[in-house]
Amino acid sequence: MSFVPANEGISKLKPYQPGKPISELERELGITDIVKLASNENPLGCSDKVKAAVAAELAEIGRYPDGGGFILKDQIQAQFGVTADRITLGNGSNDLLEMFARAFVSESDSVVYSQHAFAVYALVTQAINAEAIEVPAKGFAHDLDAMAAAIKDNTKLVFIANPNNPTGTWFEEAEFEAFMQKVPANVIVVLDEAYVEYFPENFNSLKFLEQYPNIIVSRTLSKCYGLAALRVGFALASTEVTDYLNRIRQPFNVNHLAMVAAVAALKDEDFIEQSRIVNKAGMKQLEQGFDALGLNYVPSRANFILVDVQADPAQTFTALLKEGVIVRPVGIPNHLRVSIGTEAENAKFLTALGKVLDLTSSAVEEKA
Repeated sequence: MSFVPANEGISKLKPYQPGKPISELERELGITDIVKLASNENPLGCSDKVKAAVAAELAEIGRYPDGGGFILKDQIQAQFGVTADRITLGNGSNDLLEMFARAFVSESDSVVYSQHAFAVYALVTQAINAEAIEVPAKGFAHDLDAMAAAIKDNTKLVFIANPNNPTGTWFEEAEFEAFMQKVPANVIVVLDEAYVEYFPENFNSLKFLEQYPNIIVSRTLSKCYGLAALRVGFALASTEVTDYLNRIRQPFNVNHLAMVAAVAALKDEDFIEQSRIVNKAGMKQLEQGFDALGLNYVPSRANFILVDVQADPAQTFTALLKEGVIVRPVGIPNHLRVSIGTEAENAKFLTALGKVLDLTSSAVEEKA
C-alpha cells in the first residue's frame, strides 16, 4: 500500500503548544487549588453583559450563524470608524494570521518576523513552506530597522506584534512610521494588536490604515475582552486586501454565540476599564515581587510579564506545577512568561516562585 506524504512544510511542522489547562494538572497531580497564569486570559473572566447576551441566544444554537457577520461588523464599524468592506472576521486572531499567509504567500516567497515573537508567525510560514526570515531581536524587542533591511525581493508579508508576545515589549508611533516608510508598497505588514486594549494610549494604529494600504491590523477579543473560549477576532485593512481575505475565509468561521458575545463585549466599556485597572495593579504587584526576590524582568505593556528566573525554565515550570501554579516556558533561556492574575493569584505565584527558587525577600535583603 502506497503512502502519500504531507506537504513538505507540514511534514516538518511541530504543532503549537498551548498553555497547560487546569483540568490536565488536576488529573496529573490531584491538585485542586490551582492558579493558571499561562495563557494571558483575563482574570475577571468576561463581562456580565456578555453572559446575559449569550444566554439570550442559546435557542439559536440549531441554526447556522450569519456567514457575513453583520451584527459584529456593524458594531466594529460604529466603534472604530472602519466600513464593513474593510473588516474580516476570524475564529480568534490565530485564524486570521493563517488567513493572511495563505492569501498572500506562496512557497517561492518569504515572510519576515522577529526573534522572540509570537510562535504562530513561524508556524504559518512553515505550513505553506515559504522562506522564513527571522530577524534577531534588539534586547527582547523588535528591531524595526533590521526588519526593514531584511525585506527581500520575494518578501510578501511582515509580521509585527505591538505589544509583542511573549516579551511584552512595544514600539511607539514614530518608530512604526519610520519603519513603514522603508517597506515596499507591495509587501503586506501585519500589525498584530492582540494586547493593545491594555494600554490604548500607547499607539493609534487606525490612522496608519488610511496612510498605508498595505497594512493589516489584527485584533482579538480573547484577552482584555475575556472571550478566549469563544474564539473571535477581526482584521482591519484596505478594501482590496479585505476582498482577498474573504475569498478564502471559511463561511461560518465565527459562530453565532461568539458574535453576540463580541458585540456585547465591545459595548461594555466599564468592564474593559476595570480590566485595565486590575491588570496595571497586578503588573505592579508582580514587578514589586520580582524586585523583592532579586529577579530581573522585561517591562511589559500587555497582560503578562517575562521574568528571568535565573534557572532552567523547564525545571522551574515543573516545580511550580507541583505548587499548583501554571505559567509558561516560551523558549527563551532562563525566562518564564507569567500572565497577570488577580491579587490573590499573583500572591500565590510569587510565594511559590520564591519557594521553588529558594529565594525570599529577607534572604535577598541579607545578601545585600
